[in-house]
Amino acid sequence: MQINIKATNFELTPDIKEYIDEKVGGLVKFIHHPDASVQAWVEVGLTTRHHQKGDIYRAEIQIRLPHIEKGVRVESEQEGLYAAIDDARDEMKRELIRVKEREMTLVKRGARLFKKIISFSRD
Repeated sequence: MQINIKATNFELTPDIKEYIDEKVGGLVKFIHHPDASVQAWVEVGLTTRHHQKGDIYRAEIQIRLPHIEKGVRVESEQEGLYAAIDDARDEMKRELIRVKEREMTLVKRGARLFKKIISFSRD
């Protein structure tokens, strides 16, 4: 998986980049076709600089899958950068599982229909 990382309103350190690579790279196992060319875009940023109770960080993950036209996109806002990345990763995991289950449901439905057609043609 190719991961493109963008930082907004703060500097991207090697530690943050490594953390993002580790978290987003682990999502490969939830993709139905992991050998296909899959691209991920991750944007992390500081939303504003004027909050009185602390900074609010935003993490957005977008994964383009070859068999889905628009891809899958999630976004999270949290008080901590790592919390925002973790929350976005968890949401992306749920979305990828949902997409994978939907594909398997369609395959099973097609197999059932094919089996039904075959059984009618034998009679």
